[in-house]
Amino acid sequence: MAINLELPKKFNAHIDQARQAGLQVFRPISRKYDSAEHEYPVELDTLAALYDGLAEAGQAGAGAAGGRGDEGKKRPEGYNANGGNMQSIINSMEASYGDVGLMLSIPYQGLGNAAIAAVATDEQLEAFGKVWAAMAITEPSFGSDSAAVTATATLDGDEYVLNGEKIFVTAGSRATHIVVWASVDKSLGRAAIKSFVVPREHPGVTIARLEEKLGIRASDTAVIVFDNCRIPKANLLGSPEVDVKKGFGGVMQTFDNTRPMVAAMAVGVARASLEELRAVLEKAGLTIDYDRPASDQPAAVAEFIRLESDWEAAYLMTLRAAWMADNKMPNSLEASMSKAKAGRTGTDVTNKAVELAGTVGYSERSLLEKWARDSKILDIFEGTQQIQQLIIARRVLGKSSSELK
Repeated sequence: MAINLELPKKFNAHIDQARQAGLQVFRPISRKYDSAEHEYPVELDTLAALYDGLAEAGQAGAGAAGGRGDEGKKRPEGYNANGGNMQSIINSMEASYGDVGLMLSIPYQGLGNAAIAAVATDEQLEAFGKVWAAMAITEPSFGSDSAAVTATATLDGDEYVLNGEKIFVTAGSRATHIVVWASVDKSLGRAAIKSFVVPREHPGVTIARLEEKLGIRASDTAVIVFDNCRIPKANLLGSPEVDVKKGFGGVMQTFDNTRPMVAAMAVGVARASLEELRAVLEKAGLTIDYDRPASDQPAAVAEFIRLESDWEAAYLMTLRAAWMADNKMPNSLEASMSKAKAGRTGTDVTNKAVELAGTVGYSERSLLEKWARDSKILDIFEGTQQIQQLIIARRVLGKSSSELK
């Protein structure tokens, strides 16, 4: 069976657009907003306006918004789709190649937008398709164990009343809306966890504080408190029914979209580091020769070849997860595999690049040290390395969450 690993030509314009945004807009201001954490990158407003115009023309931007592509169309047998998911993955890779913190700050391109694209009904897409949505899952009492949500959403007439505290909300103080995970009935366990779209400037919503962080400092990370916050019933994403047999699967479909997106971010940052490291090595007189065994070349070159091969694997796994989503194939396993591989590879590549580049890598003479700091979160949020491996093990072994903890 032949496998074509080339990207579809129809994406060339999108790739060029996102790459130019990364190199011409993000890179020049990358260090500025890394140093000025919590200062809003006003340069992104122009970029957001451009992407809004492209969206009106039926094209995607360069952020994490995701998309449904041509999923509503009837497909003939054997049809191979490369649609909204693949396009968003590629856009995120290229934009993160410029600066991942700024990519996460693009207005109307938030992780919450990917969640809306994953589970919203057609009516909700009409209502929330053009908002800027952050995603609020993590709480003070848990990190990657999403089933441990303690925030509640109590139905009162035609409204839900939300109560709880969310932490590490990316773009939480800037986005116009927040996708919040909360339980509609604590007695029913994880099956009762639903996601809700909440306007940020709304009674009962308080931005408690902004975090000081190791990396992605251009992106704000907020603590948000919901205190008797009342929202319409229609703001519950997807079906309001609690299906105990189906369990947590409905809301978890969000991660099938967002985990490959985060993997793509890690792939983009790692590629930037590899290209910078290559330039440093070549300037030092070390030539990377792919026609010779790595063991027969200088140690730094051999290590570069290892890092590059790991990066290639992460890149291909990320594309595979997106391709499966576009072709209506269950991709939960592949989404976690891409996130685990890319997250680990991203931190390995960026940290090794700092090490191999010596004083250039550790100083602010290049962006290598910044990329090493930025990459760490990409191995943590949307599920840590350990959580991904646990999910992968459950899928491979056919075990439930109660059978394999």
